[in-house]
Formats: sequence, structure tokens, C-alpha cells
Amino acid sequence: MANSEMMCGGFGGHKPANEEVQQLCDKVKASVENEKNTTYEVFRAVTYRSQVVAGTNFDIKVHVGGEDHIEIRVFRPLPCHNKEVELTAVDGQKVSSKPILGVPELPQLLLE
Repeated sequence: MANSEMMCGGFGGHKPANEEVQQLCDKVKASVENEKNTTYEVFRAVTYRSQVVAGTNFDIKVHVGGEDHIEIRVFRPLPCHNKEVELTAVDGQKVSSKPILGVPELPQLLLE
């Protein structure tokens, strides 16, 4: 993803999900299932928006089967930090063990 697609400090516009975003979803799927206390046979990124901070936050709308969707926030640290991608919010609620990194909670009806 080119840096011109992101807005430093603020979230960029909503975009259709791409392979990079799907890979982020795949990395946090188990964490989402743990937070939601369920399993998903379908876990497909639909749309997203991103925010450059000390890494990148991604708000992602995920199709989880049938007519159902959830919204998640994923944080991808800068490569120099040598840390893994992490789930920071699900459906507007902060993940209990992770900080939101100074950004607001996911708004309701995010990424329509």
C-alpha cells in the first residue's frame, strides 16, 4: 500500500479490502474468536480504513457468514519494533488486554 493512500494522524477514507487487509484479518482471527467466544467458518475482509500512528491502525469490516458482519481494529506496528500484528478492538469494544493506542473506539455502524 502506498503511503499516499493514508492520512498521517487521521483515518483515511473507506476502501474495498485487498489481500494485505485479508492477511491482517487472518492473523487476528483466533483473537477475535476468543474475544467473541465463537468460531467463524467465514472471515472475509470487506472494507477498511487506515490511520498512521506509531505503526498503522486498520478498522476492518469483516463478513462472518450469512448476512453477519463484525468490525475490528487491528494495529500493525512499525517493522523496526519487531512485534506482531494485534487485535485492539472488536465491534466497538476495546479488547480487554490491549490499549487502543490513543485513538477513539470504533464507532457504531463503522464502514457501512
